[in-house]
Amino acid sequence: MEKAENLSVVLHAKGDLRLEQRPVPEPGPNEVLLQMHSVGICGSDVHYWQNGRIGDFVVQKPMVLGHEASGRVVKVGSNVKHLQPGDRVAVEPGVPREEDEFFKAGHYNLSPTIFFCATPPDDGNLCRYYKHSACFCYKLPDNVTFEEGALIEPLSVGIHACRRAGVTLGSSVLICGAGPIGLVCLLVAKAMGAAQVIITDLSTDRLAMAKDLGADFPVTVQRADGAQDLAATVQGMLGAQPHISIECTGVESSVQTAIYATRPGGVVVLVGMGSEMTTVPLLNAAIKEVDIRGVFRYCNTWPMAIAMLASGKVNVKPLVTHRFPLEQAVHAFETTRQGLGIKVMLKCDQNDQEP
Repeated sequence: MEKAENLSVVLHAKGDLRLEQRPVPEPGPNEVLLQMHSVGICGSDVHYWQNGRIGDFVVQKPMVLGHEASGRVVKVGSNVKHLQPGDRVAVEPGVPREEDEFFKAGHYNLSPTIFFCATPPDDGNLCRYYKHSACFCYKLPDNVTFEEGALIEPLSVGIHACRRAGVTLGSSVLICGAGPIGLVCLLVAKAMGAAQVIITDLSTDRLAMAKDLGADFPVTVQRADGAQDLAATVQGMLGAQPHISIECTGVESSVQTAIYATRPGGVVVLVGMGSEMTTVPLLNAAIKEVDIRGVFRYCNTWPMAIAMLASGKVNVKPLVTHRFPLEQAVHAFETTRQGLGIKVMLKCDQNDQEP
């Protein structure tokens, strides 16, 4: 293993993305060393590349990108009992560093000191070999592919959002945005029993994918559309205001639409990351007793996601539209930046480029 190459995708600064060799890490007692297989490119990876920061998270030293990942165990730490070399695993990228009040309450994603792949200053896993906490590596059933394992990360955002929203049998749901996160919210909402899902986007191609994945009403949005007019369109198509709106764009007008559209007593969940300050019709939400709930990543979702995939209740395979070997990472990032396709997947194992 000492002689193995560890080609890694490293962001040095805004706009400076490089492929370079790094040492193969040695796992600690509670860690495993993984030979990475499939790693998806997330919008946040591209945002760090283009802007050098997301909010208060600023790239100040070279950082390996990537956090939507799966791989094969090649070495286990001395304390690891539930995994062994050869196991295929999905990686949960957020690992709490301490057993603080958030950890004890089951909300470890909210811990201020959490380790998170590819969030400064923590390195991600877009590389050939990567070590990770064994407790946050989940064994994949034989009928779940490596790519599905990598897609558990975005799928988990959908699971956490739908849980926060209270999606249940018979719910009517508006999803704003048909990008990767909007589409996984659609898949999860349907799996959780939503009766009607209406989804909006500027892109007719993405809405066509949403229709294929089970959306009942795809709605093409024009940039000039007013928030209240779009809310009225949603109500007209559903025959009533939706119980739940899940906002996945972060765009101010879209957040406004979500609030205007939601029925009295309903729930708006904010998934998309937009401007720090956003103007919204708060009075409209207040007099309708609409709950506005935030979402930050996810917690306790990997077991449910694996069960959903293994049972066939959720099919994420159509989301992968482009595949590149790790050596072509810069081209893959450019493809994602241009908004081509839905999910771009990088294949990190030279000897296994299969899904």
